[in-house]
Amino acid sequence: MTTAQTAPPPSMRLRELVFGAACAAALRAAARLGVADALGDSPMPVPDLAAAVKTEPQPLRRLLRALSCYGVFAEQPDGTFAHTDMSRLLREDDPHSLRYITLWCTEPWTWDAWPHLDEAVRTHHNVVEDLYGKEFFTYLNEDAPESAEVFNRAMTTSSRQSAQDVADFLDLSGSSSVADIGGGQGHVVASLLEKYPSLHGTLLDLPRVVENADPRLRAGGALADRMRIVPGDCRVAIPFQADVYVIKNILEWDDDSTARTLRNVIEAGGPGTRVVVIENLVDDTPSMRFSTAMDLLLLLNVGGAKHTTDSMVGRLTDAGLVVDDIRPVNPYLHAFDCHVPG
Repeated sequence: MTTAQTAPPPSMRLRELVFGAACAAALRAAARLGVADALGDSPMPVPDLAAAVKTEPQPLRRLLRALSCYGVFAEQPDGTFAHTDMSRLLREDDPHSLRYITLWCTEPWTWDAWPHLDEAVRTHHNVVEDLYGKEFFTYLNEDAPESAEVFNRAMTTSSRQSAQDVADFLDLSGSSSVADIGGGQGHVVASLLEKYPSLHGTLLDLPRVVENADPRLRAGGALADRMRIVPGDCRVAIPFQADVYVIKNILEWDDDSTARTLRNVIEAGGPGTRVVVIENLVDDTPSMRFSTAMDLLLLLNVGGAKHTTDSMVGRLTDAGLVVDDIRPVNPYLHAFDCHVPG
């Protein structure tokens, strides 16, 4: 029986770390094969599981054995395999599913980009543009549509799972309108409209994103009569006014894109407008290994960065906002509550 090991000596821990790609690849393989979906509530023999996912039993056992070392699946004394709390997160039907996040963080372009991290560190230049000759999102949409779809599903999953936390956190009493900038399919603004029955909302994101907006927000949906969906790019313009602008997990691009987005929000809202920026941070979070890894990935693909508290405050104040409060939304997200002076 294979079990997760704890506290190996430094020499073995370093060996394990340099083989980190094997763990990422194993997780991707399990997600693509649908192993977690095929495994039910009871332990299964490997031959039965292999038949369900159309693989050969022996290499599937090797894959499961490797993952069980990290607590993803558990090998039983009789050689069968069972779910763990982590392996259930690879199921597509789990309410907290991380299947598409797993796929997104291991997409083919990531394997092309990671070996060039030293170059990105030397030059502070995103290497994906050099690799493919195109800005990252242009490359995804023109040359890697399957990867673009994985990205959209991953962002939808992430937004849906945190939307209720954001809605519970934000006090919008006294406001009549809220805008979700770069808000994906609109899960945050939908949760806010459900919380405040008199509130009106606007969702802004790229056309290909908002055409798949949350059904509650689209024509015929429960919130449609209080909702406006606007296709557009917040880095180019924000063509509407709102009492409150929510900007969640998008100020991670290069500094110019971040500055243009904030400038557009300020110009659209005008003096007195409230702006709430919600981000993962790399200096005050229990998820440091994840957030610092994402920080490096952002350096590679868009030349962006996850923020520290100070760097986020610096960008907000440089744009012209006044930061009134900084508080945790949940253990992984912080909110910077700001206003436009004047």
